Amino acid sequence: MQRPDPRRDALLDWLRNELGINVTALVAASSDASFRRYFRFEVGDETRIAMDAPPPQEDIRPFLKTAELLRARGVPTPEIFAANADMGFIVLSDFGRTAYLDILDDTTVTPLYASALDTLFQLQTAENPEGEPPDLPRYDEALLRRELGVFREWCIEGYLGLTLTASEEALLAETFDRLIRSALSQPSVIVHRDYHSRNLMLLADGTPGVLDFQDAVLGPVTYDLASLLRDCYIAWPLPQLKLWIAQYHQRLAQAGLIEGVSEAQFRRWFDLMGLQRHLKAAGIFCRLKLRDGKPGYIGDIPRTLGYALDVGRDQPDLAAFATFVATRVLPTFLEPAGA
Repeated sequence: MQRPDPRRDALLDWLRNELGINVTALVAASSDASFRRYFRFEVGDETRIAMDAPPPQEDIRPFLKTAELLRARGVPTPEIFAANADMGFIVLSDFGRTAYLDILDDTTVTPLYASALDTLFQLQTAENPEGEPPDLPRYDEALLRRELGVFREWCIEGYLGLTLTASEEALLAETFDRLIRSALSQPSVIVHRDYHSRNLMLLADGTPGVLDFQDAVLGPVTYDLASLLRDCYIAWPLPQLKLWIAQYHQRLAQAGLIEGVSEAQFRRWFDLMGLQRHLKAAGIFCRLKLRDGKPGYIGDIPRTLGYALDVGRDQPDLAAFATFVATRVLPTFLEPAGA
């Protein structure tokens, strides 16, 4: 017997009776780490996507605002056909079923990432049509610190149940401060905040359709680059990674975004920004299991925190923190299931 789904029923009623769309069926398209759900339905010979973002857990207004902002800058985001902010419903164009993650391998990564980097560059460098700075929140110290707190609360304390020594407490505080200082020292651009292989859809013209942009802010220039190149869901060899970083550094320098910033400094920004993001992500993955009953992301933590070991090798002042991760955090996640 199918379980009652009042939100789905309300969405179907809105589509049929408020919008006048003759919807015969809603087919689950995807869900994500939030409370949002997505359904696919047919309109004539086309398909569209209906988003269900239940208030008060979700607010679709940032999504609507940011979609317009990004499309105005030439970034491919879904077209919005209808929305009801009070109900939390949106009708969107359908970017299809093929996410980057589904097709990435050694033979496809070069053209796919070239296109993704082109789109990222467009996002970061396009002029705002009105000539004014984008109306987005700032990625400030308070937000950076809250995100790092997710790692401590949900990974270290919640999932692992660790009691830190005084020296470990000091190491954690020192590392968090170092990551925050580095982030705040970078030039500020539009930051998607989740620019990776699960949120990039392969469009018919070969470009990436960009999803999950509702949390965009103004913040560090390396954040989205680290999200893409040090993806929590797929990893690439270090020599290839260094080449992509060097090429993107040169591109930003030519555009005047990072004048006077050496490749070594840019790489350090990238490393520390990526570490901040990966600590936050590990905390979120633990929270999804403990609070939301979604254990599927736990398997991505070894890769996610494994990047911390790379950073420790390349940035000597973070070597002690990398050792902490390797000895106190990672072992539990590397144990076989049921061990």
